[in-house]
This record gives sequence, C-alpha cells and structure tokens, in this order.
Amino acid sequence: METALFMRDFLDKCGGYAVIDGGFATELERHGADLHDPLWSAKCLISSPHLVRRVHLDYLDAGANIILTASYQATLQGFEAKGFSREEGETLLRRSVELALEAREIYNARCTKDSSDFIRDERYRRRPILVAASVGSYGAYLADGAEYTGDYGDAVTVQTLKDFHRERVKILVDAGADLIAFETIPNKMEAKAFAELLEEEGIEIPAWLSFSCKDESNVVSGDSIFECAQIADSCRQVVAVGVNCTVPRFIHGLISSITKATSKPVLVYPNSGETYIAQSNQWVKSSGVAERDFVPYIDKWCDAGASLFGGCCRTTPNTIRGIAEAIYGKPQGK
Repeated sequence: METALFMRDFLDKCGGYAVIDGGFATELERHGADLHDPLWSAKCLISSPHLVRRVHLDYLDAGANIILTASYQATLQGFEAKGFSREEGETLLRRSVELALEAREIYNARCTKDSSDFIRDERYRRRPILVAASVGSYGAYLADGAEYTGDYGDAVTVQTLKDFHRERVKILVDAGADLIAFETIPNKMEAKAFAELLEEEGIEIPAWLSFSCKDESNVVSGDSIFECAQIADSCRQVVAVGVNCTVPRFIHGLISSITKATSKPVLVYPNSGETYIAQSNQWVKSSGVAERDFVPYIDKWCDAGASLFGGCCRTTPNTIRGIAEAIYGKPQGK
C-alpha cells in the first residue's frame, strides 16, 4: 500500500477514529519500576522487559488501536553513556519493538478464544492494532527538560539532529514496527530534521510528527504550530500530524491550527494537565487546574477535525478505556 494511503485505510478499518495508548513511564512505575535514571522508561528494556510487555497489554485491554514502543528515551548515545556497546544498544532498540509485537501477538491470541469476560465487545476483538516505534526528541536524550522548551543551544543545527537520530530510526524501522512516531517535538528545527531524514534515507514505512505545545498556537519553543504542521504536510512519508504532552485545554485550538496547514489525519494525545518540573523530576498542577479526565472533550475534538486520540504523561489505561468507549460507544450491557 502507498504510504500516503496507509493512515486513511487504517482509520477506515477502525470506523473512522482510532485510539492511541497512554502514559508509559508512570505505568511502569505503578508496576514497581524505578525510573530515576537518564534512560527513564528505556531502563526497563534492560532491567524489566516483562513490565514493558505488561503495560502494552494493559493498554490493549483498555481498547488501544496503536501501542507505542518503550523507545522514547532509548538512543544509541544514551546506552553508550551507560556503558553499553554499540551492538548492545542496537539490540535494546530492536527489543523495544519486539516486546510490543509480542504483546500484540499475545493479545490477538487471547481474542481468538471464546472469552467474553476478557474482551468486553466484539468490536474490541476485531479491531486493527498497530505498533508505532517511538522516537523522542533530542531534548528527551538530554534529560534536562529541553523537550519542554525546545532550547537546544546555538551549536545544534538541523544536520546535528539528523546525525543524532539517523541510525536509531533505521534500526527501529528494520525491527518490524508498523510506523514511526516522532513525539514531543519542541521546535520547527527538529520537525525539519525528521522530515529531511525520512526523505534522505528513503524510509518507506509511514511516520507521524507530534508536537509539544505551550498554548493554542505555538509549540513549546515559540514556533508556530501552523508552520510546524506545514513541514509535516510537505513530507510524503508523514501520514498524520498532531500534538502530544500538551495540556488538554489547548487541544481544541491546536487542532484548528493544524487542519489549516494540512489535510492529513490529526492525532492528539494530551498529558494529564500537569506541568513537568525538570529540576525536581516532579509533575505539578498547572495554574491549579486538574484536567486528568479529558475524555468528555473527545466529541468536541472529533468535531474540530481530529481522528486519533490517546494520552501522554500521567494518563492511565483507565483514560484510554474512557476514550475507547467515547469513540466506539459504551460496551453492550454496560
């Protein structure tokens, strides 16, 4: 299938809308993982791969159509800084995809059994499921909060970013993911780097670009979301454009801006409405607003033009279950 038709075909099979999974690191912590490490969630690829698989299954049980790999913070450079060889780093990157593929296989095997207490509704049994290889921004690798500001310093250029991400992306593609999810992009420069990298490497599997935003019009660096979406629109391999790790109250306006720049499907997976404080490694309420339950906004976001919905930091399988039920209707008998 042509890359340009990939997401449209997938959405048609899903009934027009699809569900992305939710927060990963906080779920790993809930299951007992200690993520106080520069590798963050990628640490579990080394120490607790069974927990990675379990969180994937939790989100599949909740109704997700798309699960993202535990590779957001996984980079060759980051693994080498922790003392791993290049070959070991490559193996861990591939393992992130393998664990998600294994979870999908386990889930689908369960769904073939007559187990109505496990799967609530036939619509959940038959829904298509994709594995998206997560690629965090350069700021995520820095682990200093730069992914929430987009401030990489004057020495970092588009070429710097392409060189940083190139081998990692190629390994994830070769590992068998269905698509590449470039996430929490904080500035226009990195969006351009991702688009050019896809073109230069001739990568044929589809990708999406998802931006972290500070208000209804701008990504966290201050660059216009409209201009960022235009970059995504110009790249043949990009099949969806959207927003993640952004407070829910900005989402409606951001969807409106994105749809003016592109006709590609729009995805949104906001955080819980809290703000990350890098210095203390804590999340705090933004301006006293608690927005963890943004499920009631899904209909409004559908009307604004979005078609893929999920959650980011501090959201849970319960959030995703609510989104699935909002999109597909409440399970029969509930």
